[in-house]
Amino acid sequence: MASSEERLDEGKAVEQLNVALELQYRSALQYSIAAASLGGMGTIALGPQLTEFGDAELNGARLLIEKIVSFGGEPSTTVAELRHETDPKRTVEWLIECEQTGIDALQEAIEPTGREGRSEALEHMLEHQIMRKQRQVDLLARARDGG
Repeated sequence: MASSEERLDEGKAVEQLNVALELQYRSALQYSIAAASLGGMGTIALGPQLTEFGDAELNGARLLIEKIVSFGGEPSTTVAELRHETDPKRTVEWLIECEQTGIDALQEAIEPTGREGRSEALEHMLEHQIMRKQRQVDLLARARDGG
C-alpha cells in the first residue's frame, strides 16, 4: 500500500483537473470556430483536421469530467477565453497558444496523483491527452511555418 505522501490527493486533483477542464472546453470550441471560419486555399484544407481536433478535445473534456466526478468533485462549467481571428496565421498562433496552455495545465494535474493504482491510471490518461495535444501543436506549427 502507498504511504500517505504517495496517495492521491483527491481535493488537489479535482482542483487541477478543473483548471485543465476549463481550457479543454476552450480547445473544443476554439477548434470549431477556426474550422468553420478560416478562409483561403491553404487554410480551407486545414478545416477538416481542425474539426477532428475539436472532436478529440470534446472527448478529452468528457474524460476529465469523469475523473472529477469519480473523486467526488463537481466539474467546472467555465470556459477559458475564446477568440475569433480573421487572419489565418493569427488563428493558428492562437490555437497553438491555447494548446500549450492546456498541456501545461494537464502536466500540473499530474502532480497530486500519487502512486496508487487509480493514481497511475489518472496519470496515464493525462499523459495521453498531453501526447495528443502536442501532436496537434506540432501539426499547427508546421501549418503556420509552411513546412
